[in-house]
Order: sequence, then structure tokens, then C-alpha cells
Amino acid sequence: MKRRAHSRAVVATAALVLLTACSAGEEPDPEPGAQGTEAPGPEVTITPEPGATEIPPNTPVRVAAEGGTITDVRVDQVDPSEAGNGEPETEEEPTTLEVTGTLNEAEDAWTADWNLHPGSAITVTATATDDDGEETEVVSEFTTRDTTDGQRLELASNFPTSGQTVGVGMPVIINFDLPVTNKEQVENSIEVVAEEETQGAWNWVSDEMAVFRPEEYWEPYQEVAVDLRLAGVEASDGVFGVSDHRIEFEVGREMISTMHVPDHEMKVVVDGEDTRTIPVSNGAADERFNTTTSGVHLTMEKYESLVMDSATVGIEEGEPGHYRLDVDWAVRTSNSGEFSHAAPWNSGNLGSADTSNGCTNMSVEDARWFHDESLMGDVLETTGTDRELEWDNGWGFYQRSWEEWLEQSVTGEPQSTDGSGTPGNVHGEGL
Repeated sequence: MKRRAHSRAVVATAALVLLTACSAGEEPDPEPGAQGTEAPGPEVTITPEPGATEIPPNTPVRVAAEGGTITDVRVDQVDPSEAGNGEPETEEEPTTLEVTGTLNEAEDAWTADWNLHPGSAITVTATATDDDGEETEVVSEFTTRDTTDGQRLELASNFPTSGQTVGVGMPVIINFDLPVTNKEQVENSIEVVAEEETQGAWNWVSDEMAVFRPEEYWEPYQEVAVDLRLAGVEASDGVFGVSDHRIEFEVGREMISTMHVPDHEMKVVVDGEDTRTIPVSNGAADERFNTTTSGVHLTMEKYESLVMDSATVGIEEGEPGHYRLDVDWAVRTSNSGEFSHAAPWNSGNLGSADTSNGCTNMSVEDARWFHDESLMGDVLETTGTDRELEWDNGWGFYQRSWEEWLEQSVTGEPQSTDGSGTPGNVHGEGL
């Protein structure tokens, strides 16, 4: 059971208030413990304690009720950019940032789902009721520690970006601006939700790059959202995320292309229908560098025109195998220099012989069609060569089996895309 926060103004002073109802003119209730009496209603406690300052932002907010059940929790978190900025007060209320939480089965303990923003003023209002209908409301106010220069984790880039339509193989790629060592907490702070339920997991290409892929290709024609609740997560010692982000993209039609290199053709299937068979010429394969890789490739980017220079993959001018070509209608499928592209100079070998430098050569007409139809994240499955695509060469992430991918996830557990949350804890250890 989850309670969602509601917007409200935040009082500047710290307080812990126990509120009980009494009518005008009546004598106030006796002090707790006086003459053997006790205050009516359940006992409610909130942590962090009221008045606390410089709380680590990855400290979980908790509410506990003794002698009753929790009926409401509101966590109001002032946007750090508006907290304590020294500006004169205005009639406008400060912006509050949402915090959600989860009740236990007995409904006597509530824990925030996510971390808090660094440098925030927090007000927690919790209400509990006992079996007699007596109600207790507690308010706790505290502040979180701010971050310093060089210790603020931010999102450097991501693929896809919001608003894009992508192919069914598209991974979610997150690049951070600082190294992440607490990878489990960061993985658990990023939730992927899709209209069609599936499961996926994260792997790390480096300390700055995390990749989510589903167990199998996405179902086509659906919306996917990625909530990066990075604010407050401790990415490494003393380094905290400062902002939350949301990415929304669409999975489009299913386009899967296949090539068995010795057959000299590419077959393109769209939504299960054979759509086009393209005569091709692949790598001559007399050296490793000009051998087309076998494996599951994903289309990464495309260009109407491109200068292809072997120096970008380590073969410098003057060395054996060096080339520099102007090509049209190029679609990248790896980071080791593989593209499909138009090759009118090789027209005599299209469909009959493999003579390229490792790329997939096509006629101008076919290359333009494939370029125009391709979405980022479309699938190209290639077989028939003795050079395997490495899992981290471009977006070769499906080169790892699902079992291997899951094993390499720091959490070791799949994440469902049904909106039920992430597999583990996002808060600091021991907090």
C-alpha cells in the first residue's frame, strides 16, 4: 500500500506536535502519566527525529505507530533551489517535490520508497488511528545535507531520449558524469515501466555507463518510461545524486533483419512479414579487421553521408588495410567500424561475393531504403563468420545470454516493468 505526498507549504521551524481533539471551553486533557492517565490515541514516531539537521539524503524516512494503524503520511520536500536562498518571502508557496512510501502489511510501519534531495527542508506529517477511533497526528521537520562541488552526480547523457520512437531491441543507456561505485543502490534507483509487462536487468559497461535491456526484445507499439530517482542516492563515497529525471519513449514497429554472410543477402522482416531481400557484399575476411562480425547487432545511428576512415578503428594512413571513403546512406551497427551503406563501386559483387572492408555493401536504392526505414535499436542478426561481435562492441548487449546478463547485474535480480518497483534497497547501508 502506497501513500503519495501532497503539496503544502513548509514551516521554517522544527517541531514535533501531538494533536488531539478537544472542544472549546473544556478542560485540557491531563498530561500523559498524570494520575495514572495516558494520552488518548496511538503513539506515533517519525525518523529522522524532529529538528535534525545535515541528515544524509539517503537516510530513509520512517513512520511507526504503536497501538494503532497509520492512516496518512505526507512528506513535503522543498525544492533545494528554493530553500534558504535568502530571497524575501512571496505570496507563492515554494515548490514541493514528491515523496512516496510503502506501508507494511500490519499498517503500523511506513518507509519512504526513495531518497531525499540534498539541501532540502523536509516536513513529515503522519496520522494514525486506534481501534476506538482516537487519532494522533505528528509533524516532524528536519533538513538534509547539501552536496559540494565535485561530489554531485548528474546524468551526462542517455539513449534513447524522450520523445524518440525506437526499435524492439533498444536498450536504455545511462551515462553518468562521475564514476559510480555503489552500483546496487543506483540500479535500484532507476525504474523502467512499460505498457507490456516484461523483465529486464542492468549491466555496467564502465563505472560511468549503465545499460538496461529486457530479457527478450520489447513488444512493439508500446510506451516505455524510465524514472531515474537519482536525487539523494550515494553513488560513491560522499557523492550524491542531485536531480531526478524521467525519460519517455515509444517502441515502434518490429523490424528484424537477418544475414547469413555466405548467402550474400539481407532479409528484412517487418511485423512478421517478409518485406525486402537485399543483395549485399560483406567483409572479405582475409584479415580480422575486414571480417564482418556475427551476432546480434542493433542499429545505433545513421547518416545520409559519411566519411569512413579506418584511422577511427586504429588502422592509420600508410598501414596495411587503411581506407578513407565517402559513403552515402550509412547505418552503424557496431563501434568497430561496421555500417550498412551504399557502395555503387562494388555493384558487381552485390549478391555474389564478399569483398568489403567489413561493412555491408548495398546498392544505392537498397541502402537508402534501409537507412530511411531504420530506427535506433532495430535488430540485425548476423551469422556465418568466424568473428563474434563482443557484447560491449557498440550495442551488442544481446550477445550475453539472459542468464549471463542477469548474473552480471549487481543486484542479481530481474526488474519487472509492471511498475511494482525495483528489486532492492536505495537507501544507505545501516541508515
